[in-house]
Amino acid sequence: MNCMYLRGDATKPVASGPVIIVHICNDIGGWGAGFVLAVSKRWKQPETVYRVAFASENPPRLGDVQFVEADVGITVANLIGQHGIRRGTQGLPPIRYDAVRTGLEKIARRALESGASVHMPRIGCGLAGGKWEEIEPIILQTLIASGVPVTVYDF
Repeated sequence: MNCMYLRGDATKPVASGPVIIVHICNDIGGWGAGFVLAVSKRWKQPETVYRVAFASENPPRLGDVQFVEADVGITVANLIGQHGIRRGTQGLPPIRYDAVRTGLEKIARRALESGASVHMPRIGCGLAGGKWEEIEPIILQTLIASGVPVTVYDF
């Protein structure tokens, strides 16, 4: 089994049954650019849950996942897989591949428990600065290897 690739909008998954829409969030509480804008345009809950968590005394950390029921049969997974929003002093992009792996392992367990398929844009490759050649193998090793169907959308 491999990822299925479709042209389309990841906020409008093509599936029957429950779905989990995965996207990457930063670890500083910033929500306002990239795919999160498309998420917020469709549903308010994912942003609200994210912002409330970052206003708390124990904000989410790298590798954490917030599972937010956005609609009937649709869960949005806010995966904290990006450190900050800018390149670091050594020129490293904000993406943290180990955090993405940890988060996707949690998402795989949730998908298997609920019988959900997973849908996403090319996570981590926009503002997070990641490379799909690094992300895709992590998806294959976590979600696909667990038997979770995955659809990746190119807008």
